[in-house]
Amino acid sequence: MSGSGANSADLDERAAATADTAMTLEDALAWVDRFISHVVASKAAFTELDRQAGDGDFGTNIEAAVTKARRRLTEQPPSTPGEVLQRVSAGFLATGGTSGPLLGAWFRELAKRVTTHATTEAFALGVEAGTAAVQRLGRACVGDRTMIDAMVPAANALRQAFTVGVGLESALRYAASEARRGAESTTTMLGRKGRASYVGEAARGLPDPGAVLIADLFETAVPRGGAGSAG
Repeated sequence: MSGSGANSADLDERAAATADTAMTLEDALAWVDRFISHVVASKAAFTELDRQAGDGDFGTNIEAAVTKARRRLTEQPPSTPGEVLQRVSAGFLATGGTSGPLLGAWFRELAKRVTTHATTEAFALGVEAGTAAVQRLGRACVGDRTMIDAMVPAANALRQAFTVGVGLESALRYAASEARRGAESTTTMLGRKGRASYVGEAARGLPDPGAVLIADLFETAVPRGGAGSAG
């Protein structure tokens, strides 16, 4: 599990030194490729984590989703960052389980805001909208031990970064740091949604797989950030 290199204390300093830059099509494709490769390589770890804290199908479902996303990216080459995210959304929406539709909705809302303008503002708006959609559909809040526990901190970090004028790379690093902190916080929580709500104390000490995935997603967004581990 790797650190992310940004925190709230140095955002103002980074804003003074960094102009906002947009994520290009090539950047978006590279990000998604890193994320997909990480998910495929981590399937067993996600499966084992979910076996202990859920129903054990998380690794299989997310691998299926990213495989479908990769196929769509190959068969329908995107021309904008937003279209890259649309292909990922379609891959998740075409996958079963609870997480597939929720993550599909999250990526869909992000794609609507990013379009051809993948700036800090666009990401802040998109992640906020995507997180709101997942909360609405999943009826989950921070503290329920779900992916929301990583999504909300990441959304707040991006909003703060945009407000003070931080460039996209530093903003994504800060979001990754906050998402990882949120994922780690689920180790002390009791599940209140899905099968995790029946596991109870047996899941204490383990992070929520969905929250770990969100932290990994943000960490793979920046090349030097690296991805965390499901195990």
